[in-house]
Amino acid sequence: MRRAAVAVAATAMAVSLAACGSAKESGDKGDSSGSSAAAKGDDIKVGLLLPENKTARYEKFDKPLIEKKIKELTNNKAEIQYNNARQDASLQAQQVDTMITNKVDVLILDAVDAKAIKNSVQKAVDAGIKVVAYDRLAEGPISAYTSFDNVAVGKTQGEALLEALGDKAKSGQIVMMNGSVTDPNAKQFKDGAHSVLDGKVKVGKEYDTKEWSPDNANANMEAAISALGKDKIVGVYSANDGMAGGIITALNAAGIKVPVTGQDAELAGVQRIVSGEQYMSVYKSYPEEANVAAEMAVALAKGEDLGSIAKDKVSSGSAKDVPSVLVPVVSLTKDNINDTVVKDGIYTVNEICTAKYKSACDKLGLK
Repeated sequence: MRRAAVAVAATAMAVSLAACGSAKESGDKGDSSGSSAAAKGDDIKVGLLLPENKTARYEKFDKPLIEKKIKELTNNKAEIQYNNARQDASLQAQQVDTMITNKVDVLILDAVDAKAIKNSVQKAVDAGIKVVAYDRLAEGPISAYTSFDNVAVGKTQGEALLEALGDKAKSGQIVMMNGSVTDPNAKQFKDGAHSVLDGKVKVGKEYDTKEWSPDNANANMEAAISALGKDKIVGVYSANDGMAGGIITALNAAGIKVPVTGQDAELAGVQRIVSGEQYMSVYKSYPEEANVAAEMAVALAKGEDLGSIAKDKVSSGSAKDVPSVLVPVVSLTKDNINDTVVKDGIYTVNEICTAKYKSACDKLGLK
């Protein structure tokens, strides 16, 4: 699986890194080397801020995985302070203020709004707190960044949709349901998908979905069906599994059966893949991403260099050459459920194959 993942991501990773823009370099307090921090032992204080709890991954995977790795790296001596912004950028800014007041040594931040959080990041850095941008490239003088190769995610989704459509790609239109404009990853997913889909299939309707909301995706899909006609839609690009659920509800209500993409390998998404309602998802190794974030945070808190952890560099609109790790991705279909989410211990077969899905699981050999 890892060999496949690297193959999927390698080209897009190079393009993504080469395309990173440069910006005015941040001041010494935002220096990414970690050399300005006083040397510390394992007794560190780490702040962890995640963006929302509608997407299952954050509370189920990211939080416990990051916390576990930090504890392992610090002989169980680190103090971890956690908060979830519940998709509220203003609340997340307040949470950063609380972390500053509590004098954390380092902050792992997954931004609700990557641009709006810039001033909060600067305040943290001014207070001597290093910031690791997690999953989304937050603006401001961040010291490190880890995420998945987001352009590769979009390309993987687009390629899978074209494969599912076959000759039908020329005979109808697709609907594109992109993520929220406040999430910089959403644009990269969209760009990656368009690089594959453009010229090969007609995009009848395209939406940027507010807050990644399944309800908003459902409403957008209903509007697309009304505008295009149910006989004209041959497939749907959905940027993640949560939205795919809302989209499929709208499709089912209209009696439409077409391939739908996804991302995150949420349990409900995997089950829809098993049943044939959803064509694919993108499996991302949350343990790998979480471990990297924890390693970066602990190193920065201790005043250590990131050279042995981060081999890449990325730049945002306000930070240049940030030490980074981009984790590769895998296309998840009914054919490789055993070799991905089951093999990696993300879900057990019993969790996937509940009574509703048992017959479909048996046909796929999931036992």
